[in-house]
Amino acid sequence: MDIPGKPPSPAEIYEERFVPALFRQWGPIMCDMVLAAPGERILDVACGTGVLACAALDRVGDRGKVVGLDPNADMLSVARRKSARIEWREGRAEAMPFAENSFDAVASQFGLMFFDDRPAAFREMMRVLRPGGRLAVAVCDALDHSPGYCAFADLLQRLFGEQVAGAFRAPFVLGDPGRLRAICGEAGIDGADLSRRNGVVRFPSIAALVSTERACVWTLGGLLDDDQFARLSKEVEPVLKPFAGANGEIAFDMPALIVTAVKA
Repeated sequence: MDIPGKPPSPAEIYEERFVPALFRQWGPIMCDMVLAAPGERILDVACGTGVLACAALDRVGDRGKVVGLDPNADMLSVARRKSARIEWREGRAEAMPFAENSFDAVASQFGLMFFDDRPAAFREMMRVLRPGGRLAVAVCDALDHSPGYCAFADLLQRLFGEQVAGAFRAPFVLGDPGRLRAICGEAGIDGADLSRRNGVVRFPSIAALVSTERACVWTLGGLLDDDQFARLSKEVEPVLKPFAGANGEIAFDMPALIVTAVKA
């Protein structure tokens, strides 16, 4: 909840703008990928503001247990407003504060790209799973499979160069099946499966997309001054107009690659 006169925090921007535009749709999908069932214990790694954790709570019911883990205290502060039934824990994926064999399923959506040690995170996720437990980890597919964001990245490159464009491309760095399989191999995960699922990015307008991306501390936040933002706002209209509907809403595909595995 915003305080009058105080700008929203990055976590609040994430919840108010990115969750409805991108991430809410993935909670049920990830629950399907780990076969979340009533009465189970489920861990959401890099839970952010709790999108996946809340979807998991709907699946496990009153007899189940959901834990959300994230290193960002501000994200967890927003998440705690959503549910007191979920256990919200601060911690890193590479060193989880849980015992071995603690969970029936572990899921993580769109966090692996930002982990410091990705193989270590995979090893930790497998460690806290019980034997027979299921893992699902989603990352953004390659940028060229997301046409609206690809066009936006090309515009950033043309206007402002590699530093700005590279920052925007960062969340798509693991959109390579071969690289993901190599990380799983380094983590000692045998028999991991990899699949692609499609999602759709939806913003109410081109202006909403641009202002949201500018505010995102994980990509463009702090990189554009007011003059650059004004230039971007002017140049972006013809670039993203092909993805806009008659009501001005902008929509385009943004698929994910999802790693799944079962603990022996």
